[in-house]
Amino acid sequence: MGDEIAVKVNSYGPGRPLSLVYFDPISGKKKAKSSGTTDWREAERLAGELEKELRVGRYTPPSKLTWAEFRKRYESEKLSALSPKTAISFKTAANHLERVLNPDRLVKLTAQTMSHFQAKLREEGMGEVSIGTYFRSLRAALSWGADQGLLPAVPKMAIPRPGGAKGRSLTGEEFDRMVEVVPKLRPHDTSAWVRYLRGLYLGGLRLEESLILSWDEDAPFAIDLTGRRPAFRIAAAAQKSRRDERLPMTEDFYRLLMETPEAERIGKVFKLDGLRTRAPITAQKVCCILSKIGKKAGVVVATKEKQRRVDGKLSPVTVRKFASAHDLRRSFGTRWAKRVMPAVLQRLMRHAEITTTMKYYVTMDADAVADEVWGRKWEAGNTFGNNSPESALESGDQAISNLIRSHIATGPT
Repeated sequence: MGDEIAVKVNSYGPGRPLSLVYFDPISGKKKAKSSGTTDWREAERLAGELEKELRVGRYTPPSKLTWAEFRKRYESEKLSALSPKTAISFKTAANHLERVLNPDRLVKLTAQTMSHFQAKLREEGMGEVSIGTYFRSLRAALSWGADQGLLPAVPKMAIPRPGGAKGRSLTGEEFDRMVEVVPKLRPHDTSAWVRYLRGLYLGGLRLEESLILSWDEDAPFAIDLTGRRPAFRIAAAAQKSRRDERLPMTEDFYRLLMETPEAERIGKVFKLDGLRTRAPITAQKVCCILSKIGKKAGVVVATKEKQRRVDGKLSPVTVRKFASAHDLRRSFGTRWAKRVMPAVLQRLMRHAEITTTMKYYVTMDADAVADEVWGRKWEAGNTFGNNSPESALESGDQAISNLIRSHIATGPT
């Protein structure tokens, strides 16, 4: 009977989604389901997919599909092609969903049940960041299910967007404190971790980038010393834009790289291996170690009030966030924001959009601006070689002439 199965595309009026019409291979009854689109070509593609599922007996009407069946299909058909980090996030979210709601069928995940699920997680003391991460993972899974016709529609769900406790850039003294405590936490591989901290601080690398950065020219994210200036080279397959890029690095990060003897410039730039396994430490483990270093150094980058369950009751507690990898990256961006134009900073930070650079790094409050144009310059002597506003005004015209002549003679710096 499988050879007789056919799915046809029907229209029930202009502007209405096209329908996929077929005869149920078990009951023999005529059935129809919405394609969710008015595009004939897309509807025909969906009809072909549904036909294949009917032929092998995999299709289940949305109203009868169990959550367990949906999860199994999503993990095998979609999640297996995504990154391990994405897979872990979904599986953790799905485990919480089963623990709290224990849904038997997929269609029971409505806007109301998802709202209830979120409220229960909050009652248990889960942070807004974690809730947001898990709900984004679940929404992606349910969107895939809707695209496959396994779910009538994606339930509406509010994704928390927590404010505060996001960290900040570090001062030089705070960074020095982090370096000083490394021997206490990593006595057997101190030099590797000190070098890694310096790399994050001087290179502005994201955590994932830092762990795959390689000396090998065929690596997805590599050091490129072939041009007039050293640079990072990113392969097309390693980024969303799907294009090869060569991006600048700063001179102080290049000097750090050159501390590595030429004969050792192979493989990963930052080799962080387990002391017992001698295998590369995972990104999650590296993140934990960096947080421990920040905590040991007493570098608090943010505080936040949240609810925690103590003796069966929710009580307000102050949570402190200690310096992490991203705070070291923030420090890099903040330092260079005062030295280069926004377009240059965008390239240094490897931001896809300059709006990201402007939002997070090219912002200064009134006091910071005042420090730049008043106290700091005059305390150390201003551009014109004076030490006070009054003397600057008195000799300003002559100083400007001297400055122009100097620029003509030496060129811009």
